[in-house]
Amino acid sequence: MAKVELKQPIVDEISALLKDAKSAVVVDYRGLTVEQDTELRRQLRTAGVNYKVYKNTMINFAIQGTDFEPLKAHLEGPTALATSATDETAPARILNEFSKKADKLELKGGVVEGTYYDADGIRLIATIPGREELLGKLLGSIQSPIANLARVLNQIAESKAE
Repeated sequence: MAKVELKQPIVDEISALLKDAKSAVVVDYRGLTVEQDTELRRQLRTAGVNYKVYKNTMINFAIQGTDFEPLKAHLEGPTALATSATDETAPARILNEFSKKADKLELKGGVVEGTYYDADGIRLIATIPGREELLGKLLGSIQSPIANLARVLNQIAESKAE
């Protein structure tokens, strides 16, 4: 069996991940302990983020002709790829937070909603709250004026009743 035939399923796997992904972040994981890596993988899995180490050449073949092609500049050294099909900011948020505890984890760059960001841009993206938190804040700001109006109307009705 030719080498290409052995590698094609891996390229197809990466392509399938990226096809559905809203975001992808590449990191250098060199120097992480087994405990740190296990904890990082657990946090990512809990958030629904796919995290796996791939050979740079495999990622390179998979990203050709896609929105993720700018990641090619970061495919040097050990590379792990984190993708999410549900939450755009989850990979960046979790990896950035974890890199504060484990200084060996280095953010290289990423693509979020089709836009390329370098490591500093990914750190900035990481400050954006998740979808659930943003929806909660929106709902709170919508409910606040209505609740205040209801209180005022109730106080007016009580004062007229007296």
